[in-house]
Amino acid sequence: MTFNTLEDAAKFYKNYAKAASFSTRVRSTNKKRNVIKNQLITCSREGKWKLKISPTEKTNPSAGLNCPARIYIHILKDDGVWIISKVMLHHSHSCCPNQAEMLKQHRKLSMSVRRTIENNEKAGIRPSKTYQSFVAAAGGYRDLNFIEKDVRNYITREVRNILELDDAKEFGKYLLRMKEKNQNFFFELELEDDQSIQLAFWSDARSRAACEYFGDVISFDTTYNTNR
Repeated sequence: MTFNTLEDAAKFYKNYAKAASFSTRVRSTNKKRNVIKNQLITCSREGKWKLKISPTEKTNPSAGLNCPARIYIHILKDDGVWIISKVMLHHSHSCCPNQAEMLKQHRKLSMSVRRTIENNEKAGIRPSKTYQSFVAAAGGYRDLNFIEKDVRNYITREVRNILELDDAKEFGKYLLRMKEKNQNFFFELELEDDQSIQLAFWSDARSRAACEYFGDVISFDTTYNTNR
């Protein structure tokens, strides 16, 4: 079996892992002149490790079990296609077919679920309430292929980031409108590469006149004591 790209080969093994009820991770990638030549993908329980959190504090502790399941993928130099050159199917642990979709690698939020999360976040609905609405609609926790943590992560990673970028744009437009109304209005606005606010300063005409007359400035450090 050959694959046109490394991504296609990795996706093939990921789909197999889901069907066989385990998850995978990239163990190593070898490059030559910054070009990938081969890759090792293993079962996520490969290696020997154990969480430092005690079982009394974590109800579902996990550990590496030296699982030997893995595949080796490398590119054929002459043909430019990728092949799986070595496969080990045996696992050192049992797999649970009924729980495959709940493994972190296989949990997915559909487009409709994402839209609902975004709308609820804008409406001020708490993530826990949003998740419970999905549970009720599905008829129970077992009928969902994601957990509440996935909802919270999506809000933190995607929704709030988008809202913050929109806030930065609207704030910039507001400062421009204030400048158009009064040319003595002064502002500086600097954005990061991702368009989030790096620096913002503004002073209206009255404040500038008062500063020129009295010569005093009062500043407030809103970050004081936040990192202690």
